[in-house]
Amino acid sequence: MSSGNATILEKKYKNLVLQVSLTEASFCIKDTLKNKIETIRSFSFDKFSNPTEIEESLIKIFNETAELNTNFDEITVLHNNNLLTFVPSVLFDAQYLGSYLQYNTKVFESDFFAYDLVTNNDMVTVYIPYVNINNFLIDRFGSFNYKHSFTILVKKIQEFSKNIDETHLYIHIQSTNFQIIAVRNQKLLLFNTFDYKTEEDFIYYLLFVTEQLNLNPETIQVKLFGTISKESNLYQIAYKYIRNVSLFFDYNNLENNISQQEYLQNFIPIHTCE
Repeated sequence: MSSGNATILEKKYKNLVLQVSLTEASFCIKDTLKNKIETIRSFSFDKFSNPTEIEESLIKIFNETAELNTNFDEITVLHNNNLLTFVPSVLFDAQYLGSYLQYNTKVFESDFFAYDLVTNNDMVTVYIPYVNINNFLIDRFGSFNYKHSFTILVKKIQEFSKNIDETHLYIHIQSTNFQIIAVRNQKLLLFNTFDYKTEEDFIYYLLFVTEQLNLNPETIQVKLFGTISKESNLYQIAYKYIRNVSLFFDYNNLENNISQQEYLQNFIPIHTCE
């Protein structure tokens, strides 16, 4: 359980970050005394799940994973879905959360809305969390913090673009969708998420974005991370059509003993653990 107000004798010196999507769950545990991530694990679901089925899968994961059956000083839950939008802070009003989302997702009166502040870019992430997952975890842990995964994703990419005056594209790849983030010197130029089934779908959307932003495939820097490797079909087709393609593990802290592949796949939980 979470014990944010624990005394020094009660502290466990361990923080948990748990990320949940419709296709997988992942977590990392940080040893706060050593300031190192000690555990990273990912679990793929057998099929594209709905929130009720996710809860059943999480019950199984918790029952079979010893590292999760302990106490933590701090717990952060990340909701990874495409039920979100970014709103400039000057236009944001917490009374109208559903109104912001109605233009890019189907909104129901029964939906619960949440928001995160993206402090380094004067904007707000408005989203629909998995309420039943939160309820399950409340029963399991008591109190915890929760955010949208892409709040962390965009925030970190913006930080990494500091003092880089050229536009870069960062592509975060998941099993059924991917996110494109275009940034230049901490300024967010574009964020969008696309569903895909084939590598042809993937390259179509990627080239479409470069065209819409008037970027030259011969010169633009494209960084790939997430569920990706140099041997994958997605990497190979990107390399075929775009000259400067690379895997993005520039900020992997080797002191954590995290492999490049672990870093690529778990970028969001790892940087939430910081």
